[in-house]
Amino acid sequence: MKRVSSVEEAINPTLLKPGSVIYASGNAATPQVLLRRLAADLEIKNVALYSVLLLGQDLEELFSESRCRDLTHRVIFNSHLSREAVNRGWAKYHPMHLSEIPRYAREPGGPDVVLLTLSGPDNGGNYSLGTTVEAVFAAIHSAKHRGGIVIAERNARMPFVLGTTIPAEAIDYLIETDYALPVSPVHQPDDRARRIGEVIAAVYVQDGRGSEPGSTLQYGIGEVPEAVTDAILRRGIGDLGIHTELFSDAMIKLVAPGVVTNRWKTNIGFAVSSIFLSARADGYDWLNYNSSVQSRPGDYTNSVFRIAQQPRMVAINSAIGVDLHGNIWADSMDARKIYSGVGGQSDFIRGAQYSPGGVAIIAMKSTTSAGISKIVDRCPAGITTTAIPADQVIIVTEHGAFDPRRLSMGERAIGIAHLAPPEERERLLQVITDDPAFHRPSRTLLKGVPGFTAYEKALARM
Repeated sequence: MKRVSSVEEAINPTLLKPGSVIYASGNAATPQVLLRRLAADLEIKNVALYSVLLLGQDLEELFSESRCRDLTHRVIFNSHLSREAVNRGWAKYHPMHLSEIPRYAREPGGPDVVLLTLSGPDNGGNYSLGTTVEAVFAAIHSAKHRGGIVIAERNARMPFVLGTTIPAEAIDYLIETDYALPVSPVHQPDDRARRIGEVIAAVYVQDGRGSEPGSTLQYGIGEVPEAVTDAILRRGIGDLGIHTELFSDAMIKLVAPGVVTNRWKTNIGFAVSSIFLSARADGYDWLNYNSSVQSRPGDYTNSVFRIAQQPRMVAINSAIGVDLHGNIWADSMDARKIYSGVGGQSDFIRGAQYSPGGVAIIAMKSTTSAGISKIVDRCPAGITTTAIPADQVIIVTEHGAFDPRRLSMGERAIGIAHLAPPEERERLLQVITDDPAFHRPSRTLLKGVPGFTAYEKALARM
């Protein structure tokens, strides 16, 4: 390992030759100093850069139209930095399950250069991959196998997250840095998010303090995860587990007081995650050498088989929209306007359904902030769906929960329509009534709304 004092010693056209395939860690572990230099050094040409949700300060130039002429971005998950470049055609978008990224990193054509942020070493001389593992571990193996190079920033503020480490000899160049990690601020849950959280906690989260296993949770960051956490705390549920791709501050609120014990999980005693993202700096401090959480690669955390092993897996994800057939989309606004990425949603949707007592949940407000309904007749033509009607996904809005299991297409359409706001609900029900494809909806309604549990009825179960 060579310690360098200036970034130019590590990021230059001599080391990053034409034809290089680079993999950069993302999220809170985005190597910002290295990437800013990559953006500025225009002599580095004809290289490809794979990334998953790059975050950080002053990285806009990395995705500028001019830089994209000689640097091919291959974006697996968009952030605000890459969104314009992807949607203008300056950068390439790769729809890919998070569980599969490590496998592709190891195959022919995988990376021969890795840029990452790490922390350490520990007493054994090993370095932690910090807040992001996903495919970084596999990319390092790929680069070393191909005779490539690993270039790392050791950020003084990066926590040493237990679980996935690399030895010093795996690092070729190391530069010392010290800057604040990216944070993702979360608004306090509004009334609609609170209602969604209450429904999920009341109907789908199982207390584990009796003879039956408690639920194992997966969710990300945002108003709804915060609302679910708050509802769990209000209900006094205990002995839960966590197996997730993204560990957020909402989960700290469950781990710190002992609500999460992980005693029912296959990994007894600690939560497992591949990515850690906080809304504030002290959230990262909490992770440092904290044995209640451990990091794992994405092909472990997001393995459908591994997810299915967890007891009562409750996978909670969000979406941009859902149609009357039950198609769900989460990465795109329309067929060719990519907002985020496929990520791990499909992994957890499928894995949770095979977990004993598990459920896959899509939780979303019924309208956008502009009042446009997210419950629509048909999904946009050509859009990428993260779940199809054959996936037995429970959908929750502020109006209630819909469970599609054992229901026909027409019965599902009626239940899904009831997730919409009242005025849109009536319009959708008229569409269903007028279309013979939905098979006699008036007769179905005589027996109630199939699969739908209204908000008030769900809370009655508390």
